[in-house]
Amino acid sequence: MAVDPAEVPLGQLRVRACAAPAERLLAWAQAWPQRTWAVEGAGGVGHLLAQQRAAAGERVLDVPPTLAARVRLLAAGNTGKNDPHGARPTAVAALRSAGVREVCRDDHAAVLRVWSQRYQDLGRARTQVACRLHQVLCALIPGGVPGEITAGQAAHIRASITPAEAVQAARRELAAGLTEDLRGIDTRIRETRKTLATAVRAAGTSLTGLFGAGPVIAAAVPGDVRHVARFPGRDHFAAYDGTAPIEVSCGGRKIWRLDRRGNRRLHHAIHMAAVTQIRHRHSHGRAYFAKKPAEGKTRKEALRCLKRQISDAIYACLQAGAARAATVAAASEPGRATGERLTDQRGRRTPPAPALRVSHSQARNQPTTKATDPAPAPFPAPLPSRAAGRPGPGPGKARPLSGAPQGALDPADCEPIMPRSGKGRAHRPRPPR
Repeated sequence: MAVDPAEVPLGQLRVRACAAPAERLLAWAQAWPQRTWAVEGAGGVGHLLAQQRAAAGERVLDVPPTLAARVRLLAAGNTGKNDPHGARPTAVAALRSAGVREVCRDDHAAVLRVWSQRYQDLGRARTQVACRLHQVLCALIPGGVPGEITAGQAAHIRASITPAEAVQAARRELAAGLTEDLRGIDTRIRETRKTLATAVRAAGTSLTGLFGAGPVIAAAVPGDVRHVARFPGRDHFAAYDGTAPIEVSCGGRKIWRLDRRGNRRLHHAIHMAAVTQIRHRHSHGRAYFAKKPAEGKTRKEALRCLKRQISDAIYACLQAGAARAATVAAASEPGRATGERLTDQRGRRTPPAPALRVSHSQARNQPTTKATDPAPAPFPAPLPSRAAGRPGPGPGKARPLSGAPQGALDPADCEPIMPRSGKGRAHRPRPPR
């Protein structure tokens, strides 16, 4: 659905979710040259459509589903969503909300997020298989296997079991299958970790310089943050990753508790970095954590304080990386830093030539004067006058003597020479009686 700035519908088109509607949507939108696309959930189900429009050079806005639901609630009295009444609230939310994020094309941060998500999924799958293997071995040997189990340990235990009946034989065979699954998952985890390390090195991030931040954490943070410029400061970044506490004060008692909101994947990465620092005595995080109990903090409160410090350090690293990337981009493409449109000329990206050249203009036959550069301002700057606020001659300079200006000094007796009102002659003031 297309709407104008007054929220008046201009047209609508319904297409199926397949490959062909991308061209149909673009052809239908040609009737409005000045257009902006609004996609609900551009980071989820609408990711492909938003990336297709962004790749075509269109301006796309990501409308959060909660924001569109609020518009539907105000318009229809409920948050129910259907095709006839779902497009217009999304367009209105993008039109009236100032905090809607503009969709950018996927860059290397998207690569880091893909492999980071793959690593987390493999970790969850390994935990699930290991728990099932523990359960099966508990029915085969008394007490089961204490602690964490590995594929080699499970294979050694299975080989030492001699089944006495069919049920034990079936469980032994099931344990063999779970052991192979665990071994395969461990292999894929090692391969994914190597891929993550390669992707982090290609990104050139400085997050690996933080104590406790390895390739896994260094890939998870940029993958979820994407563009650090969307955070005005470190406090907003801390609120996003869930390390900023929430005040729950009652009366005169000030109480702060942990924020359960925010990006939980990013918060987990910061938590793992904090735990790693606490475990190593030579780290600065351990020293910071150790002095907090003396200030009246509990261990959990000290851990939250340390996570906030790590969040600020991560924000500083991301800002430094964004500044380096902007410098490299400005050096490689001169027009990117100033927003100037560039054209391809003999394999180089250069600004376009002016449409009206000097030889084609009428200024060719008119006289021209040589431009002179203005004289540079003196340094230090002239000091202002005490009486009228005008700049004086500057420190260490005498006033001019020609023309007998006001306040000039007579070199003979160093007395001020003041002009008479309405006359050009100067007179000497009478000495006081």
